[in-house]
Amino acid sequence: MKARSFSHVGITVSDFNRAVQFYWDVFGCPLVGVAETPPDRVRTFFGIDGPAPSCKIGWIRVPGGATLEIFHFEPKQPAAAIPWNRVGLTHISFNVRNTQKWYDYLVSKGVECVTRPERSPRGHTFFFARDFDGNSIEMIDLGRMHHVLRWLGPLGGFLFRRGMYKQYYQPASR
Repeated sequence: MKARSFSHVGITVSDFNRAVQFYWDVFGCPLVGVAETPPDRVRTFFGIDGPAPSCKIGWIRVPGGATLEIFHFEPKQPAAAIPWNRVGLTHISFNVRNTQKWYDYLVSKGVECVTRPERSPRGHTFFFARDFDGNSIEMIDLGRMHHVLRWLGPLGGFLFRRGMYKQYYQPASR
């Protein structure tokens, strides 16, 4: 068994309409679906208490095929900083061309950029920004590796599992 593809990532937002507008205005990602969750399901499935808890869920389509699933709960809790070294999700990432141009564009749109574009030891460039709720967004230009990963990724995975990354596929010692 293996996964067919990456499907989506989910984030909880403070303002549903503002999130829809942000991801459309800044990244060109349209809202493609909305669902209202009944209070009983919000209580039982999500564990949110309150007299009439609510959850609106939206699906925002990202070019290339993935989806950003946004959740807006009432009542809501304040955002909390996510340290890099805490186990769990830390950021979402958009594959782009020309990170410097993207950096300039995001700054012109008033988006908080946490770092400036930099080049990694493997040659790709990247930087980090934040959405209005403080969620970290990595902007990455994989350069020629984009095409290598897209077309040769399955072959590379097959070869690396049997070669230089074999140690990571061995059962852990007890």
